[in-house]
Amino acid sequence: MYDAIVIGARCAGAATAMLLARAGCDVLLVDRARFPSEIPHGHFIHRHGPARLARWGLLERVLDTGCPRVTSITMDLGDFPLAGRDLEVDGVPVGLGPRRAALDKVLVDAAVEAGAELREGFAVDDLTFDDGRVTGIHGRTRDGGGAVTEAARFVIGADGRNSSVAKRVQAADTQSTPTITCWYFSYWSGVAAEGLELYRLDGRVIFAFPTNDGLFAVFVAWPIDELATIRADPEHELLTVVDRVPELAERVRAGSREERVLGATQLPNFVRTPGGPGWALVGDAGCHKDPYMALGVCDAFRDAELLSEALGDLFGGRVDEAAALAGYERRRNEATLPDYHANMAMASPAPLPPELLERRAAARGDQEAANRVYMVGEGLVSS
Repeated sequence: MYDAIVIGARCAGAATAMLLARAGCDVLLVDRARFPSEIPHGHFIHRHGPARLARWGLLERVLDTGCPRVTSITMDLGDFPLAGRDLEVDGVPVGLGPRRAALDKVLVDAAVEAGAELREGFAVDDLTFDDGRVTGIHGRTRDGGGAVTEAARFVIGADGRNSSVAKRVQAADTQSTPTITCWYFSYWSGVAAEGLELYRLDGRVIFAFPTNDGLFAVFVAWPIDELATIRADPEHELLTVVDRVPELAERVRAGSREERVLGATQLPNFVRTPGGPGWALVGDAGCHKDPYMALGVCDAFRDAELLSEALGDLFGGRVDEAAALAGYERRRNEATLPDYHANMAMASPAPLPPELLERRAAARGDQEAANRVYMVGEGLVSS
């Protein structure tokens, strides 16, 4: 019997498996995919994410994949462009945008190095139960291998916003809001780029940054009720929005699009009960937010830490199961709910908070003040 089986080996699941294995737990990590493999998701990491990678000893590994350090932010919220420069603390940059194939492979390798057993190309068909308690999984290898059953003290769903684990255990949504925006994105070569750029334009948003292989990622969002129009010709619609920022458009159009334009259109906002008898949820399986504030990866890292600490206390006999899961839910909610609501407010067409615009206006023309706006906003300094 394993201490934990983690279903899903992307950023939330691989990080959870790594941390549990580093704590001495016997962990099985499974995923339908094989690594490295790309997925069409946002992949910018900021706030507490880079610092966690550094603390785990993985930041340099991610940067060594060819992912640039991001130490500058230029943001125009419909008022004026405000640029922050040299945004790093103790060598940790304010952000980085590794492609998911690169990031997830680093995390999976770290989990295996820590002692987790990895089964790639493995499909979980169902969970096993005993008197209402999750006790393990039924699954099979996708290359035609026979069905197997594995038992564990805990089964962890790290299988994304459409989590099969959450559905099977009937995890309740404690908060939910339908999809607010739709996003389309692609990657260009030959684009001069310094760091993260964000432009808010009458209900549209551009989110752009350098990533692996010398590419420049451009993500654009529209209100979800415009999806039918955008879907008809997403590249044209994306570039039409980019053209509203002439300096950015000049750089993007001077480059070459290297990949097809992809979309993300099913982006519900929800917070779920993250644990019950023999099971837990982590990452998007437990809380999913609109990509507007790019919180998905960094919050997955945070929740992986919170869950591994809670299960470590449980497995170590320091608390019982009810206390461990209640503590995990409380700490996760304290950390994520303010951002959950702020993110929905930012993604909506409602006016921005006046205090945000006032802080930006006060920093205009003062590089040190502008830097502080971003350092405080990113949580790199307290005030």
